[in-house]
Amino acid sequence: MPVKAVAKEIRTSPRKVRLVADTVRGRRVDEALEILRFLPTPVAATVAKVVRSAAANAENNLMLNPDGLRIVGIYADAGTPLRRVRASSRGRAGKVRKRSTHITVIVDTEGA
Repeated sequence: MPVKAVAKEIRTSPRKVRLVADTVRGRRVDEALEILRFLPTPVAATVAKVVRSAAANAENNLMLNPDGLRIVGIYADAGTPLRRVRASSRGRAGKVRKRSTHITVIVDTEGA
């Protein structure tokens, strides 16, 4: 049975998270955490936190063995952007969008 963990409104762009998510999609949880530990981007720590949360949900809520879990789905959706106004030349104003991300990780047993 698939188990899900979600982190919402993470203050980084979805594009950066998707690069990391594509790296670990389809891998075993322990293998994915090892890969995330050595990735140079700061987003990897946030993704690892959500993967650990999904594994803990599976272990505590459904009594599944955390060693036999595989990431069957991981995706990053756009969250609500923070909109700011930046002064521009000639009395105009430009928009600055600080993007946010919703990260979803779905894990399941390897035999499923």
